[in-house]
Amino acid sequence: MNVLALDPAYIGGFGLDEALILIVKVVAAFVLLMVAVMLMIWFERKLIGDMQNRIGPALAGPWGILQTLADGVKLFFKEDLVPARSDRFVYKLAPYLSLVPAFLVFTVVPVGGNFTTGDGTVSWWGNTTYLQVADPHIGILLVLAMSSMAVYGIMLAGWSSGSKYPLLGSVRASAQMVSYEAALGLSLAAVLLQSGSLSTHDIVADQSGYDWNLWVTGIVPFVVFLVAATAELNRPPFDLVEAEQELVGGFHTEYSSIRFALFFLAEFMNVITMSAIMVTLFFGGPDGPILVEGVAWLWGIIWFFVKLMVFLFVFVWLRATLPRLRYDQLMDVGWKVLIPLSLGWLLFLGGLSIGRDRGWSTAVVIVVSVAVLAAAGGLLRLATRAGQAERQAEEAGEEPAEGSVQR
Repeated sequence: MNVLALDPAYIGGFGLDEALILIVKVVAAFVLLMVAVMLMIWFERKLIGDMQNRIGPALAGPWGILQTLADGVKLFFKEDLVPARSDRFVYKLAPYLSLVPAFLVFTVVPVGGNFTTGDGTVSWWGNTTYLQVADPHIGILLVLAMSSMAVYGIMLAGWSSGSKYPLLGSVRASAQMVSYEAALGLSLAAVLLQSGSLSTHDIVADQSGYDWNLWVTGIVPFVVFLVAATAELNRPPFDLVEAEQELVGGFHTEYSSIRFALFFLAEFMNVITMSAIMVTLFFGGPDGPILVEGVAWLWGIIWFFVKLMVFLFVFVWLRATLPRLRYDQLMDVGWKVLIPLSLGWLLFLGGLSIGRDRGWSTAVVIVVSVAVLAAAGGLLRLATRAGQAERQAEEAGEEPAEGSVQR
């Protein structure tokens, strides 16, 4: 029970009441996520329809709200095809390797509780607990581990299909996620530097009273995290692993029936869980004004849901408005912009922290840090331009291909 030790419900031992609390949390989180995915798919279709002056789902249920359920039933009863040249075991395993990490990430997210005037705990059956499935000591490291595990589902799906287009999609996915995972981790390190804890509950508690990490860390880590998370989720404009114009459908081209649906279930579930993580890390989680003192814990759930909806709207907005990047642009943004920016900002925050501890002048630390970072950025820019010029010179000096027509 060391993994669950930070939850006060399990400190005195693990009996029947504690087991019941844990079962209720797991079932509630699973049901909440499944229902949220159905509503998210409907929300995205409807919102994009409004943004692009189309109707969107309108026939299945009121306002088309049952369209996702109808699609799920259709996919469940469609024929499940397995390619003859596929690795059957890995082919069938891959969808679950994408789905399970998405659910496990949500288990460490605090979805409610009074963090404004209290410690975020609630009382169930005489036990004090948190409104999250678990609060392990390594909560944020678990998030990073699960987000890294998700790439295996996509990579193995493309490889095991025995087809070239899915394989290209899986290769793109591995390169893309490796590139943006570094920027994601560096921006996350800025939050950990300020909060001093890996526990998601402690990170939220540290932001109580509107002392949110959004402005405590200087906004830059949040912007980097948002862009990197969009790429990690394979959402537009970073959806190069699907790229239907180039790869037919990418890594899931050879999938059908319920296994095809599991990939999209995992994709939309990841959007919800990653939005919840951003709310937790940068916007205080359930923290917000308590308008009615008698039900303070309920207001935490309400504010968490409101913040979550803002991020879900942003993801849909990006999908409806931005065109897909070229693959070289995708890699340039990750390696040449996000990683240097997040690393430089982390060093800047570290310098400020050391300066405060040692009593240095904050103004002097800021001036010196900005000068050093500006010089480093300039050198990086010069190196990038030199590399581009060298590559263009090599391309211009290439010998014409055999059989080509020369003027």
